[in-house]
Amino acid sequence: MSNSLKVMDDNPWYHKGLRFKCTGCGKCCGGSPGAVWLSKQDVERISKYLHLSENEFLEKYTHRIDGRLSLKEKENYDCILLVDNQCSIYSIKPRQCTTYPFWNHILASKENWEEAKNFCEGINEEAPLISFEEIQKNL
Repeated sequence: MSNSLKVMDDNPWYHKGLRFKCTGCGKCCGGSPGAVWLSKQDVERISKYLHLSENEFLEKYTHRIDGRLSLKEKENYDCILLVDNQCSIYSIKPRQCTTYPFWNHILASKENWEEAKNFCEGINEEAPLISFEEIQKNL
């Protein structure tokens, strides 16, 4: 077996890239329980964007889950920052949201990616091709 064939065998199933373009539909922002983990940089950026002190932002929009900082959810499990099915901070959304759907559990198998299509309209054949290298940066 040649080395080039072996390298191809070791590549992830998505090594040729995947088609995705966020439509801003908000479907990934709620409807079922979850957590949007926030980094210190996320907190700084979002509080500034909302014209709040970091403490005001933390008190109003976040809570701790197992010691980690997350955005709160509404009763229906929508993100607290989802307004009329749109992210109210889309231009500066948290890193976790920016990297969706390129998360380890979604990319773990082609089946998981296909399942994600059921609730993410941005995963489709007409969407731009995102390169393997770009996907890897988001993991």
